Amino acid sequence: MKVKGTVFQYGDNVDTDVIIPARYLNSSDPAELAQHCMEDIDTTFIQKVQKGDIIVARKNFGCGSSREHAPIAIKAAGVSCVIAETFARIFYRNAINIGLPIIECPEAARAIGAGDVVEIDFDSGLITDVTKGESWQGQAFPEFMQKIIRAEGLIPYINQKETV
Repeated sequence: MKVKGTVFQYGDNVDTDVIIPARYLNSSDPAELAQHCMEDIDTTFIQKVQKGDIIVARKNFGCGSSREHAPIAIKAAGVSCVIAETFARIFYRNAINIGLPIIECPEAARAIGAGDVVEIDFDSGLITDVTKGESWQGQAFPEFMQKIIRAEGLIPYINQKETV
């Protein structure tokens, strides 16, 4: 599976309260959460993001609370993947559980710029900055994680297995 999109770039320690501010947590509707995604760090994000776009960040992306609202908001906003130097462990797990692809690749996270067009091959883990003509080897997803992502999350994946 491959994705290609334009990059939104952020720095270190982007926490879950910035990804989806706590004042919106009275909703669990993905579409409503998406409307407020990143608004406290990037007021233009939701107006500019297009389906398939990519977030690139530095260290400790998704730190803070353990709420699933953060990866849900990102995915519902149309983001196809998040690349970072490192992720907070709970965000990493929540992202996979809801079917949001994320890749740790410090070299790519430091080199890719805002507005660059990037292509990611989830089967091989290859990240290519089409704008700059550079590539980096990220960690490929194990097959079981790719199946969860293709199913749009852990619960749909489990439900698929039960009907087979």
